[in-house]
Amino acid sequence: MTKGRVEAFSDGVIAILITIMVLELRPPHEASLAAMRPLLPTFLCYLLSFVFLGIYWNNHHHMLQAARHVDGRVLWANLHLLFWLSLVPFVTAWMGENEFAALPVAIYGAVLLAAAIAYFILARLLVSINGRGSALGVAFGRDTKGKVSPLIYAAAIPLAFARPWIACALYVLVALIWLVPDPRIEKTLVSEPRPPHES
Repeated sequence: MTKGRVEAFSDGVIAILITIMVLELRPPHEASLAAMRPLLPTFLCYLLSFVFLGIYWNNHHHMLQAARHVDGRVLWANLHLLFWLSLVPFVTAWMGENEFAALPVAIYGAVLLAAAIAYFILARLLVSINGRGSALGVAFGRDTKGKVSPLIYAAAIPLAFARPWIACALYVLVALIWLVPDPRIEKTLVSEPRPPHES
């Protein structure tokens, strides 16, 4: 089974999600900076979610580039990830509209947690199909980021009910952890001999 359609479909879905999110940024009726101030929470939520979706798109691309084989289980695992990502525009708009109120911040974290778990499942499934000795298996290694991120989300969700801003800071922390370029897959792909039909 080829991986091209999985990647193309996922790219399209993520592009649509980003488009949906930006439509929530409605311009003010007045031409002044003061009129922009009420939009600040919505913009900050959009910015955070844009970064998260960009991180998922980037890592998803690299992961599939390193994979040689996919099967039906991968298709369903990929749809599972896309389901949770498809909720990001909704929780982003809810959190921004309510100016980082406790419940929307907690639900936002729950969606991020579910997406992180879904990505971890997809990654582990691809490693098991392609083999631990494959480029993908070697690149992932112990996958510290993939294990630490859900723990941070899990801590942030209950914290949102007491200190929403601290919970948001933890979400930003996870984004920063993943925003730092991770060269593992690219290095592994460069060092791996390519099949003749790919050279």
